[in-house]
Amino acid sequence: MGKSSKVKESSKSIKHSKEVKDSKKESKKESKEDKSLYEQRLPFVTPFSTPLADKKLNKKLLKLIKKSSKAKDCKRGIKEVIKAVKHNSKGLVVLAGDVYPYDVISHLPVFLEDHNIPYVFIPSKSDLGNACNTKRATSTLFIVPGSNKKGKSDEYKEEYEEVMKLVKTL
Repeated sequence: MGKSSKVKESSKSIKHSKEVKDSKKESKKESKEDKSLYEQRLPFVTPFSTPLADKKLNKKLLKLIKKSSKAKDCKRGIKEVIKAVKHNSKGLVVLAGDVYPYDVISHLPVFLEDHNIPYVFIPSKSDLGNACNTKRATSTLFIVPGSNKKGKSDEYKEEYEEVMKLVKTL
């Protein structure tokens, strides 16, 4: 009995090590897929989508959006963004580059420049919606730190300042 129980234990450990190796391979595949998702979405970006965030900035923006949406410092949608800008709110506007028809957001870059609000495009409206913790795709998003009275904007203040510096250099 002693030998058979040892054989069973060793076969279990071999199976476990194979599962770990398989999961590592899958995680590498997923990271390659994440990298290629950015390139896959670029052909669908509108011609006037400048400044367009690169891969690194896109990733930082999505993380910032997740944190700001938890703090409820985000305005989603074209109407809300325009309303907030007209009320002299300060922050960063993130626009989706794959909005169709183009006319829906084509007026926003000029409007934002007139009000001295920094803005940046990202390739996908579905990524923008997912980062906001919504099921629907979102074409525009306005991050207004401190708009919520609860003071949760301190949690993402450093990331916000870093992203703002990168956006202003574009």
